[in-house]
Amino acid sequence: MGGGNRCASPCYRVFMKKLLLACGVFLVLTTSAAAQRLSGAVVPDHYTLWFAPDLQKDTFKGRETIRVQLKVPASSITLHAAEIDFDEVRIEAGGREQPARVTLDEKAETATLTVPEEMPAGPAAIHISYTGILNDKLRGFYRSEANGRKYAVTQMEATDARRAFPSFDEPIYKATFEISLTIASGDTAISNGAQVSDTPGPEPGTHTLRFARTRKMSTYLVAMIVGDFACREGAADGTPLRICSTPDKRALTGFALESARQQLEYFNAYFGIRYPFDKLDIVAIPDFAAGAMENVGAITFRERLLLVDPERASLGVRKQVASILAHEIAHMWFGNLVTMKWWDDIWLNEGFATWAETKPVAAWRPEWNVHLDEASATQSALGLDALRSTRPIRTKVETPEEINEVFDAIAYEKSAAVLRMLEGFVGEEGFRKGVSAYLTKHAFGNAAGEDFWTEMTAVTGRPIDRIMQSFVEQPGAPVVSVRTTCTGTTGEIMLRQERFVAAPGAEGLQQSWTMPVCFKAADGQPRCEVIARREHTVAAPSCNNVFANAKNRGYYFSEYTPDGVRSLSRVAAGLEPVERLGLLGDEWWMVRGGRHDVGVYLDLAASLSNDETAAVTDAIAGRLEFADAYLVRQPERARYEGWVRRRFGPTLRGMGIPGDPRDPDERQSRRATLIQLLGVAGNDAEMQRRARALAEGYIARPASLSGTLAPAVLRVAALAGDAMLYGQYVAQVHKLAAQPEEYYRFFNALPWFRDPALIRRTLAFAISPVVRTQDTGTLIANAIARPWSQDSAWEFTKAQWPTLVQKLGTFQGIPTIISSLGSMCSTEKAAEVRQFFAKNPVPSSGRTLRQAIERIETCAALAERQSGPMAAWLRTAR
Repeated sequence: MGGGNRCASPCYRVFMKKLLLACGVFLVLTTSAAAQRLSGAVVPDHYTLWFAPDLQKDTFKGRETIRVQLKVPASSITLHAAEIDFDEVRIEAGGREQPARVTLDEKAETATLTVPEEMPAGPAAIHISYTGILNDKLRGFYRSEANGRKYAVTQMEATDARRAFPSFDEPIYKATFEISLTIASGDTAISNGAQVSDTPGPEPGTHTLRFARTRKMSTYLVAMIVGDFACREGAADGTPLRICSTPDKRALTGFALESARQQLEYFNAYFGIRYPFDKLDIVAIPDFAAGAMENVGAITFRERLLLVDPERASLGVRKQVASILAHEIAHMWFGNLVTMKWWDDIWLNEGFATWAETKPVAAWRPEWNVHLDEASATQSALGLDALRSTRPIRTKVETPEEINEVFDAIAYEKSAAVLRMLEGFVGEEGFRKGVSAYLTKHAFGNAAGEDFWTEMTAVTGRPIDRIMQSFVEQPGAPVVSVRTTCTGTTGEIMLRQERFVAAPGAEGLQQSWTMPVCFKAADGQPRCEVIARREHTVAAPSCNNVFANAKNRGYYFSEYTPDGVRSLSRVAAGLEPVERLGLLGDEWWMVRGGRHDVGVYLDLAASLSNDETAAVTDAIAGRLEFADAYLVRQPERARYEGWVRRRFGPTLRGMGIPGDPRDPDERQSRRATLIQLLGVAGNDAEMQRRARALAEGYIARPASLSGTLAPAVLRVAALAGDAMLYGQYVAQVHKLAAQPEEYYRFFNALPWFRDPALIRRTLAFAISPVVRTQDTGTLIANAIARPWSQDSAWEFTKAQWPTLVQKLGTFQGIPTIISSLGSMCSTEKAAEVRQFFAKNPVPSSGRTLRQAIERIETCAALAERQSGPMAAWLRTAR
């Protein structure tokens, strides 16, 4: 699944261990009242499924036959079902057919099918007819609406296939599927297999589409998409390829088709295993909870993450669409060809897909510097791992709510970062061979983490197993303290590792990792050492300016002395851009953890203020905006804003505003970052006025600004914007529904208006029928994240909580809002949040809530610790 708020997670579910009960002379294949996970005593081989959605009544009819193997004799079979009304159930076994009585367990989401006489071990066939609902919660088989009509679409991951058809809804139970749909004559349908027939009827005004039998796959990968979708067709290495959307957006599918073709061909060559399915459809869905979903042969997407106008698209959107496409296509190997045995190893799906997603993009568009995006993503994971409430990569999960929460930066970005660390350690070709061997060995089956690292260790001859276990099975991330001592021109590096905790004044926890640590001097070659002890001494490559994370591939924090940071800042130009990003990240976290005063970071940031790498400027700007919001006291605000303007204003003026529209993407991206930095942290009134003029010009003539510059201009213009400008933005939101990127440029700028009356309008707009369910949580979360609207948005959230839960459900939207509360920064707010959710519990976001509260408390402690050093630094800053 595409990620993070790479994407909003769909709902997930895990089951407790199954208990087999003996009842008289019969063995009943069912679960206890408390258990949720199936026993494994009945294993499916093949599903034959037929669906007839009724888009007027928001219901569907279903018929299915599941061919299974009974491992032992039984009088009952238990499988998963939720929101299903059973009409008739029959089971064939041992040469006879029996009617079955259905007993439902709504809490466990199971149905037990009981027959009068015992069934022998061996093959059996379960025949079920039933009805279900096309729900409005964006899960299972659900309805979507656009252009004045309805669509029927699916999102099954992790445990919502049971809402579409009774099933053995766990990843271990892979089977083949044959799917048919009876739909309105004017509509079409897409499913996992290629369409093999289209026949009229059986009812007037309908036709029935039948799809080819699939290869073995898990239930969470089943897809059905029904409506008037229009597709752009192509092929990659002989595999039919289509990008589909509602008819009004078909013109925006060309970029995705070009990207997907290149990526499919790239992965075929890289893995040495051809795409394992018979076709690939990629479909933009109007209402979609996740960012994207890797259904076998039928990937589904949010519209804004797939559909772009390449002539008007920003660099960020082009990179985002290409990388998420690559992520989902990589899942055809990681997750679909080889599937994790259970959700505790979801990193085998998501971490690998995240690791793989940049490879074809880097080969296709090297000028995009996607390796710098990898470094930024690693910083996000380290930020989560800096919390005491983080989790290990492999986390035991027992409930639907727990599964939902493991689709986070640990599963995606941390797992990918650890894989990149290993790839850098063993070499790209050796790592590729190990990955290919793992995929080949477990093709069309299931695997656990041990299967991967055992294979990698055997292929590479390196201690991958010991390294992986230390990072997969314990929480947090190491901080490696680096101290260099010199004798003449030679030296030693003394290393000490412990777990890093971000709370200022907190001591690191007594953990250690087995990991490669790679050193280089600012102008030297890297040298790597595998360390496993808490303290370790190695020879220094030079006496001064030793950088302790060459190419920024290691998943750890580096702690230098303040003098060491200053020394490195003087030679930072000799570091690679990705290493400068790492140095900035490390020092920021030393400030966050109370190990250094903020002035050390600000000196480093000032030394890199003219860096021409957009990602470096972006990293600095984000932290300076954080400091502006939380570390600068009111008496020092004017001094801080003046420093920002003096330090970064000349660079921006030298680049020009809006500059030459023919400028390279990298330059445009850096210009956009500086405009926002000057407008927000610099509170530059002239910049805000200039941005308003540019924004009004852009509304009148969209070609007046590059796609990369426009979002920053719209946000900065909103800062001092009035009701007139706000009305123009809202009018554009209504006008641009058929152009996703343009729509979201204005939509996402609404929380940047600081006028209290306009903040209230934005919050009311968020829960209006005009805003799609998938976007409500994001808009409110963005308002909570802005310092000027934070209090109003939190009060609104509390007042509207019943409405929000009813509108969004607890598996999408609500977790986004809860996570955003972590942007608040006072002990009083932490207490308010804790008290509110004690009265309004959300089990699906338990860990998310704990992490949000910890972030609030950590920020409050940080502000108390660093506001004084910030004031002292500003008194001498130039």
